Amino acid sequence: MKRGKKYLEALKKYNPKESYSPAKAAELVKQMAFAKFDETVEVSINLALKKSQTVRDTLVLPHQFKGEKKILVFAKGDKAEEARQAGATYVGDEDLIEKIKGGWLDFDIAVATPDMMKDVGKLGQILGRRGLMPNPKTQTVTFDIKGALNELKKGRIEYRSDKTGVIHLAIGKVSMEPKAIAENLVTVLQEIERKKPADAKGNFIKSVYISSTMGPGIRISGDQE
Repeated sequence: MKRGKKYLEALKKYNPKESYSPAKAAELVKQMAFAKFDETVEVSINLALKKSQTVRDTLVLPHQFKGEKKILVFAKGDKAEEARQAGATYVGDEDLIEKIKGGWLDFDIAVATPDMMKDVGKLGQILGRRGLMPNPKTQTVTFDIKGALNELKKGRIEYRSDKTGVIHLAIGKVSMEPKAIAENLVTVLQEIERKKPADAKGNFIKSVYISSTMGPGIRISGDQE
């Protein structure tokens, strides 16, 4: 693959064969970012998973970098009022379901009370394709609407391993301080390590790389300092 001049200049700032601590890698990823926009810092984590295994959960990073999201809540009665009081952008039940069936999708996250899922499930093809379907595994199907919205407003994010056992996740922006990027990275790695399956042997995390949107990948060492 032919690389641009700026990309090749960025490569001169580090040794791609070496592994770096999160702190050093965060400094490098900022130095090597060359785009005119505020590039996203992304991590790719390769896990030792069996074909039948997947790792999926949510977490809140210590340093936020995304704008406020529009949260939709499917709920009725007292729970609908709880959602409004907690600051949900949209609250409803059958009215919102019909609106979404008509093509409306002006929201970023959907939350539902368990009693609503029978009806919300009818939106499976629409919401599922876009990763918007409420799911108990990501705490977006719950009667604790206030708690869920508080976490989501703090910047709770979902992570999930793909078919090849790799987790891809945005952890910051190159405009952030290196320390903040590094702390977000360490938080993610510690969380992933805690999800290690009981029958997994050896190193669960096989490799970790971070990069900016346009920049080269930087390998992370096992020393999380």
